Amino acid sequence: MTELLSSSSFWLCLSIGCYALGQKIQQKTGSPLCNPLLIASVLVGALLVLTGTSYQTYNESGRLIAFFLTPATVALAVPIYRKLDVLKKNLLPILSGALVGSVVSIGSVIGFCRLFGLSDVTTRSLVPKSVTTPIGVALSEMLGGLAPVTTIAIIFTGIVGAILLPAFLKCIGVRNPVQMGLSMGTAAHAVGTSRAIELGETEGAISGLAIGVAGLLTALLVSVGSVFVT
Repeated sequence: MTELLSSSSFWLCLSIGCYALGQKIQQKTGSPLCNPLLIASVLVGALLVLTGTSYQTYNESGRLIAFFLTPATVALAVPIYRKLDVLKKNLLPILSGALVGSVVSIGSVIGFCRLFGLSDVTTRSLVPKSVTTPIGVALSEMLGGLAPVTTIAIIFTGIVGAILLPAFLKCIGVRNPVQMGLSMGTAAHAVGTSRAIELGETEGAISGLAIGVAGLLTALLVSVGSVFVT
């Protein structure tokens, strides 16, 4: 049993299995609260605690999953290409919305971190919370933050956004597919985009584009900001 629990292959298969179980639960319930990533995170986390398995041991299996994050993000170019005409018509609003969303995200993190007296390292780790993991981790390391904290913040932001954003946007009267997709991609990156794809092809395409645009704008804003600070 000890050898099994220390095997990266075991935890890799278990993670995939828990995510597949989460998908089945979501399909049967139809509830946004039954997010597959949330279910998998809770199940795997509980098993890690119960078995006393260290993060370092589990992280060995997580490297392969993390390796596929970048190509999975690139694959979002497919729905973007299919909706290229829509993107061309709404290019300026998309760029403007992603810029405003990125500025608000960075500003709110800095503001709340100062309000609650969080350390400078924690603040630097949380600044890129609303961009996709490969970009967010790279920005965190550049700023001198902690990559594990950034990863957790990104996953948490994505899950909360995927669960709450569709209902929230409808409550405030947002029905336009472009606006829906832009909001979810900018605020909740890849996890939000997976939910946007479920809402419609246009929502998914715009959300996928918003991930890239928001990521580039956040990287630019953070880089310029760090130059002026130093």
